[in-house]
Amino acid sequence: MISFGKKIAMLRKDKAWSQTELAKKLNTSVSVISRYERDEMTPSIDAAKKLAELLGTTVGYLLGETEEANIFKDPDMLHRFNEIKSFAEKEKEHILFTLDAMIHEIKNRRTYAVK
Repeated sequence: MISFGKKIAMLRKDKAWSQTELAKKLNTSVSVISRYERDEMTPSIDAAKKLAELLGTTVGYLLGETEEANIFKDPDMLHRFNEIKSFAEKEKEHILFTLDAMIHEIKNRRTYAVK
């Protein structure tokens, strides 16, 4: 698993930003960014949120809850999940049950597809 600091460094480099540029955007010092990237210091919750926003990812990704940096960056998918979130619990259960069944079916098809 990639560490918090390595993820920050990787995402910063993907944007072709220097530590100085990220520090300015985060309104902090270069030494703080450097310490984050070396895993010598962890940011506050507010700083982690701002970092995730600046780097185009989620706090969950930075914290290791998911290995997918952009899982909810697709606006259509995010909209759908936000819609589901607003439903009653029983409705959510039905939707998630159906979604799980479809995912299982697609995985089975891929597994047993003639190649």
